[in-house]
Amino acid sequence: MKAHEAMEGLAGTLRDQLLNEAGDGPGQDGRGPDDLEERISALVDREAGPLDEAARADLVRRIAQCSFGLGPLESLLADPEVDEVMVNGTGPASVFVERAGRVEAADVRFGSEAELRHTVERILAPLGRRVDEAQPLCDARLPDGSRVNVVIPPLALDGSVLTIRRFRQRGMSPAELVAGGSWTEPLHALLATAVAARCNVLVSGGTGSGKTTTLNALASFIGPRERVVTVEDAAELRLQRDHVVRLEARPPGLEGRGQVSVRDLVRNALRMRPDRIVVGEVRGGEALDMLSAMSTGHDGSLSTVHAGCAEEALRRVETLALMAGVGLPHTAIRALVAGAIDLVVHVARISGGARRVVAVSEVTRIAAGPATRELYGLRDGRPVMRAPLGETLARRLEGHE
Repeated sequence: MKAHEAMEGLAGTLRDQLLNEAGDGPGQDGRGPDDLEERISALVDREAGPLDEAARADLVRRIAQCSFGLGPLESLLADPEVDEVMVNGTGPASVFVERAGRVEAADVRFGSEAELRHTVERILAPLGRRVDEAQPLCDARLPDGSRVNVVIPPLALDGSVLTIRRFRQRGMSPAELVAGGSWTEPLHALLATAVAARCNVLVSGGTGSGKTTTLNALASFIGPRERVVTVEDAAELRLQRDHVVRLEARPPGLEGRGQVSVRDLVRNALRMRPDRIVVGEVRGGEALDMLSAMSTGHDGSLSTVHAGCAEEALRRVETLALMAGVGLPHTAIRALVAGAIDLVVHVARISGGARRVVAVSEVTRIAAGPATRELYGLRDGRPVMRAPLGETLARRLEGHE
């Protein structure tokens, strides 16, 4: 560890020297400032000549990462097996990654808080975003679709916290989910029939359970001639189809103006002649607009919500709809939920890190409001299915088998 820290310290010192020399223009050898790698190699040969060739090559790599890359994160983000990178300050064990659903410590670290903040600035600057004491939180999307969240002191007590959730350029298809064990063949048939029958489907689950992956796969069952409008807080869906309109919310700018919320986009989507509306995730008052759309002619809409089970998903949607602040009584909201949502697909991360659809429930109406009844579940790892209780849902599913 001492050797690692010494090398990181030397890399930082030489990086500062490189920046100082860059301010003086081209060197005496005539090379321009664009020849960064050559200049770094020359600097290392001049200032760290006693080191062996392998050590000098490692030092060149470290300086390059500090100068125009993402520092210690470069190697992690270059690994296609890494799904998420989590940086918790600059301590000895402060960088973690998720691979195949399992979180493990990485063998890299940031040498100082200044180095970590420098990396954060390099990530956010091209996006027109920033973090400082006045605005210590930031949630952004990289050009490749990856999600970035930053929290800095004083909110983060042990140093800046950086979380990068990698984005797959191509969502997993239903066939791949079946092959990987996330879906079973009976479940595949049930979901394909439900989407084709224009059932309104809500996907529920915890953080990192695979809600977006499931939503993306469900959308693949939509007919190729249908017009689909997607609304997301940060664009993550990748629908492999021609006729799709993708909308993404916009946070306030540096001046605190210009925000466009998910709710604004859901309302606007209703004016875009959609055959289907896909809301990436409901987190606030847009839940009421989504429910209204589902119950007023926009059948076949899809969305996700954070919840621990199907019953909890319905209760959460009710609570979010009340946040719209339109003054509707709770009983009216519950009746709207019962009439709008047909199926709740619950996904979970099981032991070992695998993600799986563990239940599909139909939404029924009772005197007190909506209730759920399981149509598909796993018993000792084996799928168990039963027919819908609601006549309307049963007719729709039977008509598309």
